Amino acid sequence: MTDKTIENWTARLQRIAAAELGDDGSHDLYHFKRVFALASAIADKEGAKVDRLVLLAAAYLHDIVNPPKDSPLRIKASTLSAERAGDILKQEDFPADKIAAVQHAIAAHSYSAGILPDTPEAKILQDADRMEALGAIGLARTFYVGGRLKSSLFEPEDPFAAHRELNDAKYAVDHFHAKLFKLPALMNTAEGRRIAEARAEFLQNFLDQLQSELKT
Repeated sequence: MTDKTIENWTARLQRIAAAELGDDGSHDLYHFKRVFALASAIADKEGAKVDRLVLLAAAYLHDIVNPPKDSPLRIKASTLSAERAGDILKQEDFPADKIAAVQHAIAAHSYSAGILPDTPEAKILQDADRMEALGAIGLARTFYVGGRLKSSLFEPEDPFAAHRELNDAKYAVDHFHAKLFKLPALMNTAEGRRIAEARAEFLQNFLDQLQSELKT
């Protein structure tokens, strides 16, 4: 696969993604760009035999169908995106022998879908997408999504759920322990796990600072 081929398809996929996206700033074109950059970095470090064109298409189309977080369709978002991606790629004359691999990577990337990734591209894409939920980007996205859902920042009397059940639909800070801190152990690749652990440490430092400020 030549650099020119990747460059040409990058431009085409960016145009397609931009035309399909809604107003969710946590799943915008720049999210897709970051996911592909992370996926490429993981692939480089892992040294795995990865089809970069499959990885590129999956990264730019993985959230092409993006129901709201509180929609009953949310659990089907990755499979709906995979179906839509297949239609798009056929219309764009994407290599036919690669479309199924793109669709599998997209379908398997979701945390909630429960589909096991069974190709290098799917494993790397899943790691790269989950990385976006961690670190400074993940912190920003957590509170952005919380705002869109009209949730509170935290429960004022018990902000870290010491004596209550976690409820990340109602309190944004609960999402850290409900989901985000579980992600490093779920990474498929050693490089993904290394980056995820560092980004999770950043989130823990944020919570430590928040706890300190709430005591003053």
